[in-house]
Amino acid sequence: MNSRNRFLTGLLLILIGVSIGTILALYTMNEELAPLAEVRYTEISKSEEPLFEDEDLAAIDTRFVFKTIAEKVTPSVVYIETLVPVGGSNSEANSFWDRVMPRRARTVGSGVMITKDGYILTNNHVVEDAVEQGIKVVLNDKREYPAKIVGLDPSTDLAVIKINGENFEAITVGNSETVDVGEWVLAIGNPFRLRSTVTAGIVSALSRDVQIIDDNFRIESFIQTDAAINKGNSGGALVNTSGQLIGINTAIASQSGSYQGYGFAVPINLAMKVATDLMEFGEVRRALLGVSITAVDYERAIQIGLEQVRGVEIVAITENGAAYEGGLREGDVILKVNNFEVNESNQLQEKIAIVSPGDEVDLTIWRDGNVSTKTILLKVLEQPGIDDLIGEQIIPENNDDAQNFRLDVDFHEFDNGFRVVAIPNPDEPDTQKLIVSKVYKYSEAWNRGLKKDVEIVSIDEVQVEDLDSLKELITNNLNDNGKVTLEVINEDNAIGFIELKKDE
Repeated sequence: MNSRNRFLTGLLLILIGVSIGTILALYTMNEELAPLAEVRYTEISKSEEPLFEDEDLAAIDTRFVFKTIAEKVTPSVVYIETLVPVGGSNSEANSFWDRVMPRRARTVGSGVMITKDGYILTNNHVVEDAVEQGIKVVLNDKREYPAKIVGLDPSTDLAVIKINGENFEAITVGNSETVDVGEWVLAIGNPFRLRSTVTAGIVSALSRDVQIIDDNFRIESFIQTDAAINKGNSGGALVNTSGQLIGINTAIASQSGSYQGYGFAVPINLAMKVATDLMEFGEVRRALLGVSITAVDYERAIQIGLEQVRGVEIVAITENGAAYEGGLREGDVILKVNNFEVNESNQLQEKIAIVSPGDEVDLTIWRDGNVSTKTILLKVLEQPGIDDLIGEQIIPENNDDAQNFRLDVDFHEFDNGFRVVAIPNPDEPDTQKLIVSKVYKYSEAWNRGLKKDVEIVSIDEVQVEDLDSLKELITNNLNDNGKVTLEVINEDNAIGFIELKKDE
């Protein structure tokens, strides 16, 4: 090799060395490339063991137990779908088509399984308008069942329905008397058709009266919570941090119709009293104290000499009622019921509503500066109806002589499940009105929509004149045709038609 080639070879080796050195220097100075060059082995650590067990977290903060509660309670909360009639126009054309193809709509709500054999507690407004065989229950595991109504109570907006089966997941019932403001609660239901939704919040207040129940005998003493409750949550569960049922979610206070931070639940002690009565008797047997009351305010407390603003005052008392016979009188201030303080009228109503007629309650009374305890034997609340007029004396409104006479009426119980009384007209004693005085729940008449207090005017387009003709027409038409159509008029003079079928 000549000297020229040696020179070029050496120069090439020098350039190669410089290039390699430059590249190595660049890699060494680049903060992003340097770690890649240095890494030889990487170990990724994986584990499914939690850093803290659920029990440890629950001991740190009650909220960490929510997962366990949700897993425990959610299988007991059901989805309820109800088929309800949709009202139409009053025109004859629409009336005809409504009869041929009645319009229906589906509404949704929630319910709570309270027994293993299928009794479900929900809201009255969730199921009250359901058509026959129009209630479907879907369990958390997506099994579906038809349901029937066991009983309704509009005064508390509660109802019980039943599905057939055994070994369902029943919830554990707690005690709403021990609930305190500020404690954590979970609301479980099906808002906006979203199945098995769990929300958390605290108890915001107790004994709320928000006047949302449309009933003359309404009882409102709600648990207020800020757990999110929306449409579809009605009838769902409000549970405490022990997974115990403490309330039935019922309503929201909202201008938009959606959640705005205020939800209300019926206390479970009241709800279970209603549910037990409905399951046992088909209706609620409500106790009656026999007083009119008002909460004591600051001015009244000063007037009567109370040292603190507390209690509810008796402003009127029913003669021969439970309170009257127990020694109470007007002006007495009721401070406690069975040792629970009552400072609002609805609190006293709730405490009386959770006990049964014939039970005794201990009332702590303030009277003229002295505090004493009286034991009262409660009576049954009777709602007035047409049957209460039987044997009563009435005065015809348009009779100048204003002569009293006794209303001795005849009545008949029909096999289809209703009672009719024949009432003489005070202004025209020779005429009668045939009034439905009672419709037995879940009978043929009840299922077909016959209502109490309507007047029957014709049977299959034949006018009825008295109770004998009514009995004859109904019996003959049922025997001959297997069905009969009643024309009825309600208090607003609206005409309706009820078809009854022969019992088989």
